[in-house]
Amino acid sequence: MRYSIHDFVQLIARLRDPVNGCPWDIKQNYTSMIACLKEETYEVIEAIEQHNTENLKEELGDLLLQVVFLSQLATEDHHFTFDEVVQAVAEKIVRRHPHVFGNTQANNEEEALQNWNAMKALEHQHQGHTSLLDNIPHAFPALMRAEKLQKRCSKVGFDWTDVSPVFAKVEEELQEVKQEIARSPQDPAKIEEEIGDLFFATVNLSRHLKCSAEESLRKANQKFEQRFRRVEAKLGAQNRTLAEASLEEMDRLWDDVKREEKHR
Repeated sequence: MRYSIHDFVQLIARLRDPVNGCPWDIKQNYTSMIACLKEETYEVIEAIEQHNTENLKEELGDLLLQVVFLSQLATEDHHFTFDEVVQAVAEKIVRRHPHVFGNTQANNEEEALQNWNAMKALEHQHQGHTSLLDNIPHAFPALMRAEKLQKRCSKVGFDWTDVSPVFAKVEEELQEVKQEIARSPQDPAKIEEEIGDLFFATVNLSRHLKCSAEESLRKANQKFEQRFRRVEAKLGAQNRTLAEASLEEMDRLWDDVKREEKHR
């Protein structure tokens, strides 16, 4: 059987039927679906990064399921329907691309982005935002939100014009962490605050160097994981476990792994 998007919306509605639906689906609400939404989003990202188009097709379907399911909850609560979600985003796409659907010109990517941002700014005015930062979601990952805050402020000139003072700020915040540890070793709240300032300054450095802080850290995590797994494999080849190895031995194996990477 070939299913259309209309058929799919009806399938989800049937899952939510209070009499004949699925007990698990009936029990869900907006909040309980957040974890599923996050998980499916990250699985889409992983499929893209792995260049696995077959897996991407499946994961996009799972992500679509979240959108339709949440729309079904809203339909039941008489807020909006899935059709209205589609209508709203279609109108937004048309509105924010006047160089495609209107009379405005965009001769390159930069001009197209300027048109998008100009229309977005008008929308924010109509929505009654009182601050430049009003619509940056607090649910973003912390590194991503820091970058968004900084970029938004940069658009109105609240930013350094070169990277030198950014380096100085990172060094300043690192020193403040050290000072706070020496001054208040038993006050984790103050130390945490200084660590947060250091992270924020580091995100700013990443942004000035045209790197995504979120992506940079994700890649660093991946590199660490790959190296540590190879340390485990080297110990396994010796019929030994991590618990049987000293820190010095693991450090030596770690250095071996790094040297092997350089000679590839």
